[in-house]
Amino acid sequence: YKGGLTLQQLADIFQGRITNWSQVGGPDRRIRVLNRAPRSGTYSVFQELVLLGLPFAPDNPPYFTTATEDVTTPLLRALGEDGITYSTVDQVQNQQTVRMVPIDGQMPTREAIQSGRYPLARNVFLVVPRKTSPVVADFINYALSDQGQQIIGRTEFIPLR
Repeated sequence: YKGGLTLQQLADIFQGRITNWSQVGGPDRRIRVLNRAPRSGTYSVFQELVLLGLPFAPDNPPYFTTATEDVTTPLLRALGEDGITYSTVDQVQNQQTVRMVPIDGQMPTREAIQSGRYPLARNVFLVVPRKTSPVVADFINYALSDQGQQIIGRTEFIPLR
């Protein structure tokens, strides 16, 4: 499959309403959905953002399979030419064997995510009481500092600036 998907098409694939790549402009080939393990944070975020809290399609091997462990590499290896899965950008952006699919015409670039144009992103917040200890305040200030933002940029997260 060489095209992109809309957010609705993506939901329809993972809920079992779209089952063939020809339904989204691809070849006449059955879609194999490789779902992440239910205890994965990525699973929960995908279900919330894409399926709007609704359930995934039930397992129907080999066409819809939910992983039992929260690991990305086996899912990527199992994709073949007809599979689809989801992952964090950091886990797939430099892979040579897979292709990221644009959603609503947007690739998950740092700029598209920071600007809010890419629809599949979540914010992670540090939340503390208004009156907190000096150690916690120092940690928050460090996280917001240039050095802290550089460290965040080296992880699977995108810094504020």
